[in-house]
Amino acid sequence: MTDPTVDLWALDEVHFQQHGSRCRMWIPPEVRDPILLHAPTRKSIGYFGAVRLRDGKFVSREESTVFDAATTWAFLKQLRHASSRAVRRVVVILDNASFHHARLHRAWRERCAGRFDLFYLPPYSPDLNPCERVWKLTRRLRTHNRYFALLNEIRVEVSTQFLAWAQPNDTLRRLCAII
Repeated sequence: MTDPTVDLWALDEVHFQQHGSRCRMWIPPEVRDPILLHAPTRKSIGYFGAVRLRDGKFVSREESTVFDAATTWAFLKQLRHASSRAVRRVVVILDNASFHHARLHRAWRERCAGRFDLFYLPPYSPDLNPCERVWKLTRRLRTHNRYFALLNEIRVEVSTQFLAWAQPNDTLRRLCAII
């Protein structure tokens, strides 16, 4: 992070479920517990996301199918394009999912090596990825204690937040600081 010739990015993928999420709250004993309705479904929207650690710039992509080698490759190309304007070498921190280092995009990764490198975290260590904090903050700001009757309502909420973070910002810079 202290090397001015390197840009560190943290990449991860996430699903936002239609049923939302709950948080704990204190309720006076004389008041009945509030009931938060949830949609009776397992529908969700998936996103790839990457945050540049030095300034908090966020790049995202909605994924309507599954996370696999092809969709990962498409996002890696999008991230490479978004980060290519800088003259710095790009190092992407990501977890050790098999589709992150699939044979499908191995030749492309080798061609990009030196200017665009992937750094894999050890297995079973998701808390080491700073992007996990972005997902948690997004849920807290946009989906906690909310009822979403339609899947598109989640899409609007999450996309609005991601659009606000598309430019470099102090919120994500401080949130994802690893120094």
